[in-house]
Amino acid sequence: MASAEPKTPARTGAARRLARGCWSAFWDYETPKVIVVKNRHLGVVYRAVQLLILLYFVWYVFIVQKSYQDTETGPESSIITKVKGISTSEHKVWDVEEYVRPPEGGSVFSIITRIEVTPSQALGTCPESMRVSNAICDSDKDCVAGELDMLGNGLRTGRCVPYYYGASKTCEVSGWCPVEDGASVSQFLGKMAPNFTILIKNSIHYPKFQFSKGNIASGKDDYLKHCTFDEASNLYCPIFKLGFIVEQAGENFTELAHKGGVIGVIINWHCDLDLSASNCNPKYSFRRLDPKHIPASSGYNFRFAKYYKVNGTTIRTLIKAYGIRIDVIVHGQAGKFSLIPTIINVATALTSVGVGSFLCDWILLTFMNKNKVYSHKKFDKVCTPRQAKASWPVTLALVLGQAPPLPLHCPAGRPPSPPPGPASPHCLSARPEQMVDGPDLTVGQGLSASEPPQQDPTLTDPKGLAQL
Repeated sequence: MASAEPKTPARTGAARRLARGCWSAFWDYETPKVIVVKNRHLGVVYRAVQLLILLYFVWYVFIVQKSYQDTETGPESSIITKVKGISTSEHKVWDVEEYVRPPEGGSVFSIITRIEVTPSQALGTCPESMRVSNAICDSDKDCVAGELDMLGNGLRTGRCVPYYYGASKTCEVSGWCPVEDGASVSQFLGKMAPNFTILIKNSIHYPKFQFSKGNIASGKDDYLKHCTFDEASNLYCPIFKLGFIVEQAGENFTELAHKGGVIGVIINWHCDLDLSASNCNPKYSFRRLDPKHIPASSGYNFRFAKYYKVNGTTIRTLIKAYGIRIDVIVHGQAGKFSLIPTIINVATALTSVGVGSFLCDWILLTFMNKNKVYSHKKFDKVCTPRQAKASWPVTLALVLGQAPPLPLHCPAGRPPSPPPGPASPHCLSARPEQMVDGPDLTVGQGLSASEPPQQDPTLTDPKGLAQL
């Protein structure tokens, strides 16, 4: 306990000196050391790297990506569609009200090109479809009464009955009869479908820049009645033929009409608002969206029914429709000059030029023949004198040059000499033989009595700076 008490004031003083040293070092200015290496090969590498970095930022970042602009993606968009045309099948004439689903004219709609019709379905009992698992039977024992198959067409009655055709038998079900597979009739509507016209009205708005535009030219009222889309001559006449859309998507119309599919009409609005509004134009592209190369998930079909009553009995016509679904998708990005992204990208470019210095330093210190010479020139090592073991605040204070006065070590029986200054106490050398040249201590021989004694360099230069 007695030895711990004197250490507390010393540690407190060291902590204060450490704080003063940190505060003083905070206001120091540091500058890197510059070394000029006269090496043509290294200079070529350095300038080539700088040139590549500058070309990347000037050409790609600023010219291609326009990184000096403030941007907004995902414009607010409105889409209205309208289909026109008439087609025929084996039994009837089809107009727009029958082959377009839904009829509201939104961004997603379907054009029916083939149907499988199951007419005159009524609630009753009939054989289950052979496509349903465990539907084929030999006797009533194979059918469980009350069983309901989620992929079937009704509730099983427990009877095994002959199928609609052939010698097979299936379990009887209670539901809408006859079932779809037993009495469906196929009709193809796709003869005239390639000539159907589709009007796609689209308007976009970028709220950040308060910019709005549409894809229809502001001309006469009857402008749309006499035009069809052409990228070169009628860009602002968004009336497309269905055959043109399928062709641009790279599909065969007949095959697509039989199996169905999903076609995407993509409208891109990439606008440079530093230019006039006339330079902001829509760009159309078309592609198939469903995976046609996967048989299990290719194609597109859906079912709907038409209900009516005959002699008080509800009858329906079930229709399985195959068609071409059109998805209108709007993308876009608008950009306008802004000072903040310009400053950020210019600062990034100037900072990235330093990559050349890093690369050349690595080559210089790793692969050059005189890499050790370069290393000694580039890096200066400052050595601190060895001190007695102390606590970490005292050690850090010594490194920062805020060490407490060192204790005096004088020979026994010899008083210390007066200090040359108040901040650097010292004593005479501890070895008497260094004080004189011979046995006679006379003026003019050896050391003068008034000449100051030799000092220990570790006391007068505690940082070891003289070694540099």
